[in-house]
Amino acid sequence: MSIRRLPEKLVNRIAAGEVVERPAAALKELVENAIDSGATRISVRIAEGGIARLEVEDDGCGMTPAEMALALERHATSKLPGDAIEDVTTLGFRGEALPSIASVARMTLESRIARGDGWRRVVDNGALAGEGPAALATGTRVVVEDLFARVPARRKFLRSARSEYASCLDGVKRLAMARPDIGFTVEHDGRRVLDVQGGQDRLARVAALTSRELADNSIGVDLDRGEVHLGGVISLPTYNRGIADHQYLFVNGRPVKDRLLVGALRGAYADLLARDRHPVVALFLDLPTGEVDVNVHPAKTEVRFRDPQLVRGMIVGGLRRALDEHGFRSVQRPAEAALAAWRQEPVASMPHPAMEQPMTGFLFGHRTEPAVHLFGADVPPPAEDVARVYDRVTPFAGPAAPIAGRAEVAEAPPPAAGAHPLGIARGQIAKTYIVAEAEDGLVIVDQHAAHERLVLETLRRGMAGQGVASQGLLLPEVVELDEPACDRLEAASPQLAALGVELERFGPAAVMVRATPAMLGTIDCRKLVTDIADDLAGYDAALGLSEKLELVAATMACHGSVRAGRTLAVAEMNALLRQMEVAPHSGQCNHGRPTWVKLAMDDVEKLFGRK
Repeated sequence: MSIRRLPEKLVNRIAAGEVVERPAAALKELVENAIDSGATRISVRIAEGGIARLEVEDDGCGMTPAEMALALERHATSKLPGDAIEDVTTLGFRGEALPSIASVARMTLESRIARGDGWRRVVDNGALAGEGPAALATGTRVVVEDLFARVPARRKFLRSARSEYASCLDGVKRLAMARPDIGFTVEHDGRRVLDVQGGQDRLARVAALTSRELADNSIGVDLDRGEVHLGGVISLPTYNRGIADHQYLFVNGRPVKDRLLVGALRGAYADLLARDRHPVVALFLDLPTGEVDVNVHPAKTEVRFRDPQLVRGMIVGGLRRALDEHGFRSVQRPAEAALAAWRQEPVASMPHPAMEQPMTGFLFGHRTEPAVHLFGADVPPPAEDVARVYDRVTPFAGPAAPIAGRAEVAEAPPPAAGAHPLGIARGQIAKTYIVAEAEDGLVIVDQHAAHERLVLETLRRGMAGQGVASQGLLLPEVVELDEPACDRLEAASPQLAALGVELERFGPAAVMVRATPAMLGTIDCRKLVTDIADDLAGYDAALGLSEKLELVAATMACHGSVRAGRTLAVAEMNALLRQMEVAPHSGQCNHGRPTWVKLAMDDVEKLFGRK
């Protein structure tokens, strides 16, 4: 077969395959053009997920009729004034978007410059279908209809309208997040689904596009290293999601999906979240154009850094520093549904069976009649429609009944609650939760989660060089494992010794454990070593040994924590609270769950109808 030059129409369709994979890709190119035009307001209208119709309207600088004709030719752009493609600062610059989209759809391009007349140009699947005057305000309007209608091989691979719409909306959100100074509206099938005003600050825009709760559960990031700046908003570890759909990364204002950045983000939250939980983040990385190549992908969604390790280290270090400074914070306020559950008291439709039985016990005395003796007067029970307390009365079961709560005699006056952020311990519930009184509310602490975090921070200090005290075993324990697992443990043995775990090789398929961390107390050595071996093998191969050991430390901390179900003395409770107040990241456990929640005094008063 001889070599031939492809016709222009086929060339445009091939280019469209690189740039326009689906409606969301076409919409991204059109919105980027609107942003680069200097618009302050961009309106997007979508029909049937963008397959039937896409419309983008802006109030930017607009184009003259001659510029409109040129914009529909390949490799024509106003965004690259010179020949230095590495110095590009705009979003779109390849000059392929409009002609590529017009080659696989019906495109109507309308534009008007300031103090000029509007003009319309219609291109139907690569052929000029008409042009003439148009009535519109200063700016540009682009309408794309019947995408891939004449390319059935591409059309049949599109997803459902609902799926394509979700992808379109996500793309607009990412661009809107990068430019809080621009207002965006999105309508789908005539229904407005997004409306954000221009001139917002970064946190307000990110919260508006993700969740309103993020504003109260986020941390600001601001770090400079030479000419590189890292800024943005990250969520507290206790504010997380089951999928990574709320992670937004921007390089020089351009939304990107880069494995290096995603890996750095995972490393920053390594010991703060469970493996199946993901933080909510919006990170903005600004660096000189010569340090990043944004032209490695036709859709410009991937980038390549000149010094990737600098970027990764900056992200991990910047996020860890921000999290360290706010480690005591947690998602403090209970969910509204949890508060509502306190208020829901069903009204009894008939007397409770317990009310028909004699009431015994030290609280009410022994009476056979239904009247209650209060302050020396007999008071009849309330009517059925207001019987909210009485319908919960249960007969006293005698001395064998389990005690729901306990208290200790105070040998000395308890300290003032206002002197400590987490207050003073007042008791323990279900041998799992510590109840403390703070100056501004009621604090409930998960004792296992809190102690797990404290143990982990101690282990991390040991890894940093302070060392962890070890406790030698009277009889060293031999743990049998497969040979690769033993190889990994042997290679990491010097670092494990800093964590208090002393082991040595004992044949090809076993290791001998001579000491364990003293703080863990009596533990199952076999299970601990097996879990460490699994962690060393299971984590991402791209992680260094030090990063893997950070995750191993989290596993060790879980083995030695105060378990739920253990009764604590009040002194032990207060000691735990005081350690939490000074330990980093004490607001969440190693899996991202909160270690404590606070019921504000205002909420308590609302529960009792005082406010």
